[in-house]
Amino acid sequence: MKKIVEYRKLLGVDKAVTLAELKSLYRNFMKEFHPDKIQDNEELKLEVEEKSKKIIEAYHFLVSIAPETVESTLEDYNNTTGTSQIADITYTGKRLRIDFQDGSGYEYFGVPENTYIKLVNADSQGRFARRHIYTSFLYRNVSKTAMVV
Repeated sequence: MKKIVEYRKLLGVDKAVTLAELKSLYRNFMKEFHPDKIQDNEELKLEVEEKSKKIIEAYHFLVSIAPETVESTLEDYNNTTGTSQIADITYTGKRLRIDFQDGSGYEYFGVPENTYIKLVNADSQGRFARRHIYTSFLYRNVSKTAMVV
């Protein structure tokens, strides 16, 4: 959740920002902070390059958790979480990543450590996740790769 707050602060937006507003802000920031605009000052160019990387990362992250994005991918999400088995679970500081056997991966934010421990120790991780994680936490799609069998 800290990451979300930092990204919103960097772009100067709140929770209610729409995808169209994000896109507009992103374009304006990139016009201002594009490294190619700086030709004669190498130090300033490196500084602007770092700033633009942070803006790009923030933009893509906020787009991935935007309500419009979640809504447009809800069918795929429900299909994956309802039919595909869990392949791997990773937990780092209130962020839970679940990778599925179909190659999808989702990152969940604000997951308490005790919920993670219960998930790992559950008789059926899939059933536990369906009841306590999939619809309870803010999430974003983090991968869709081909699984090697």
